[in-house]
Amino acid sequence: MMSSFVPGLELSRAFYARVVQPMVADVAHSAALIGAGSEVLAFDTERSTDHDWGPRVVLFVAPEAAGQLRQVVAAGLPQTFGGYPTVFGAGHGVEVVDAAAWFEERLGFDPLRGATVVDWLATPWQRLAEVTAGEVFHDGLGVLEAARSAVRWYPGDLWRYVLACQWRRLAQREAFPGRCGEVGDDLGSAVLTAGLTRDLMRLVLLMRRRYPPYGKWLGSAFTRLTGTAELGDALAGAVAAGEWRERQRQLGRAYERVAALHNRLGLSEPLQATTRRFHDRPFQVIGAQRFADALGAAIADPRVRALPPVGSVDQFGDCTDLLTCPRRCRAVTRAVLGEWAGEPQNAS
Repeated sequence: MMSSFVPGLELSRAFYARVVQPMVADVAHSAALIGAGSEVLAFDTERSTDHDWGPRVVLFVAPEAAGQLRQVVAAGLPQTFGGYPTVFGAGHGVEVVDAAAWFEERLGFDPLRGATVVDWLATPWQRLAEVTAGEVFHDGLGVLEAARSAVRWYPGDLWRYVLACQWRRLAQREAFPGRCGEVGDDLGSAVLTAGLTRDLMRLVLLMRRRYPPYGKWLGSAFTRLTGTAELGDALAGAVAAGEWRERQRQLGRAYERVAALHNRLGLSEPLQATTRRFHDRPFQVIGAQRFADALGAAIADPRVRALPPVGSVDQFGDCTDLLTCPRRCRAVTRAVLGEWAGEPQNAS
């Protein structure tokens, strides 16, 4: 049986062109499908339609026009579009907003005013992905493309810093699956292997200039990367392995591929991309701290080089109630950065 499912991005693009745009054509506006929702990242399926899903548009207008336009839109929407109701969740699918206020609410800052180092590090990857993915249908105000471009990816030295912190996470635990296995703690070995696999997947996404999405979509985002089939096989083999030596072997395969990718990026001096013993112990590791140190040494900006080695909020915080609240993210990030966060730092 053929599915009638239409991806939300395609549905919303047609919804804007055929329904929303004719209603607001006389008002200066920008329109897009960005922000929350699996359809923004193109991960939606027919299962997604069971809640808070339907034809949607975020409509950006001047603050003084928003109130009246909300009334016009609410009165003019058809009950359905493309076979889906236009009213779902808490209301209809057209959000009428002021651009600056919307970005402040989603990110915690307005990208059109520039982004400080604290802005970058306090903003979760999921939120950055939601703002830079999706699609702009119309940019009559000239704000959306500029704002999205401003946060498309980290400035060079901050990219090196975040990558270095991700390598550091690997360095802190890469020998532990073998050590747990050696003492008979197979469950501990398996859990650590899964954690290292997650960190490697996020590292590769960051290397490929992709903001890692939150847990539900991490695997989907990783498998969509080109040229990662063999790496994916190694990671899957590590997670599925029933014995610590096989986990170590598969992780080693993955480490070497990721190390080779690091060298191809040219963000630091090239490093030997083969595994080695962990000091005098019989555990094979990549020596991940080498990559963190090399990236740190390549950072030109002394202010970025002086940051504590904790990374972005996703790297030191792992709580949904934190990562979905910009105010909390900014407060926690400032606390973690300590005195450094008190300086007004622009990132360019």
